Amino acid sequence: MAINVEQFERPLVSEQYVEFVERKGLGHPDSLIDGIVENVSLALGRAYTKEAGFILHHNVDKGLIVGGSSEVSFGKGVITKPIEIIIAGRATDEFKGKKIDVDGIAAEATKDYLRAHTRFLDIDKEVMIISKIRRGSADLGSIFKRDSDVPLANDTSFGIGFAPFTDTEKLALETEHMLNSRQYKKAFPMVGEDIKVMGVREEGSISLTVAIAFVSKYINDIDEYVKIKEKVAKDILRNAKSITNKNVEVSINHGDSHESGEVYITKSGLSCEAGDDGAVGRGNRVNGLITPFRFMSLEAAAGKNPVNHVGKIYNIVSKKIAEDIVANYPSIKECNVSLVSQIGRPINDPRSTSISVVMEKGAKIDPIASKVGGIASENLRNIASITKDIANGKYEMF
Repeated sequence: MAINVEQFERPLVSEQYVEFVERKGLGHPDSLIDGIVENVSLALGRAYTKEAGFILHHNVDKGLIVGGSSEVSFGKGVITKPIEIIIAGRATDEFKGKKIDVDGIAAEATKDYLRAHTRFLDIDKEVMIISKIRRGSADLGSIFKRDSDVPLANDTSFGIGFAPFTDTEKLALETEHMLNSRQYKKAFPMVGEDIKVMGVREEGSISLTVAIAFVSKYINDIDEYVKIKEKVAKDILRNAKSITNKNVEVSINHGDSHESGEVYITKSGLSCEAGDDGAVGRGNRVNGLITPFRFMSLEAAAGKNPVNHVGKIYNIVSKKIAEDIVANYPSIKECNVSLVSQIGRPINDPRSTSISVVMEKGAKIDPIASKVGGIASENLRNIASITKDIANGKYEMF
């Protein structure tokens, strides 16, 4: 197993003059479809294990939310055309002569996810679910089933991870987490699930542009809407003080026109009720963020099988390796990990493993390079336990 460890001589991302970070919240259509297809994969895994004793081959990492139509005003709202959810991919639909109801499992998993993560959708009347899952290709199925102590990679792909987060990254993530927390929803039920946070740091100041799909039935008029926005902005700033010492400013629903009454209110707390669409893989990476100033993979992790699809597994493992390295070696101020697979090769033996670090001023990687590489080796040796945890839903995919 070849592991390359190198030191970069460049400013940390947190020291660069400008930084952009985006977080698409749980109700954003791109995040919703990511969550749905991942839940379908988890449900298939449970069904396969019950029927066969182990997870059978599947990849349901293609999906689309086609937004509906709605009519909304202060105090009320109605969805006039249902939201369509299309799930596509490949899955084993038979084991030893017994059919497995893949489409039915997908539909129920979709409903379960929506019930758990939205509050104001009538799943039966306002959502249409279309499953286009087909039987997988013979060659990938063969690789999946091939006798081996360690699963063989079913794709040639790469995964990217980094650590630690900058203040801007923490702020984008934790702002959405706060607004979509159960406690905040209880206190402010008018704050919908569809939340997007864009953080822009310029030198020592961070601006957060936050989009929130407010729920119309809880807001009576424009004056109440403005007051609620002001209260939410103050809560965001209060939360920010626990994350960063930098100056932070907040703008909520910047496209609103209070004078004309054109504001961001919805019946369901979701933008996809009225035309906004979502696609798997267009949202957050497995670390929960979109970080254009970082190394990152464009791989859609959600919905891929957790047994041998390196497009999912390596993104999780590389993130974990980077986090373990910076936790063990404080002199490493920034760590990037890249793993690339080779189809048919054991998943614990990547074709290439690259670790690049930025050290604190005056420090060198050479004295600890072998130990840093050892952390990567240890995680790869334990990859079976990591894939088991992925299959049990213990890792976030977006």
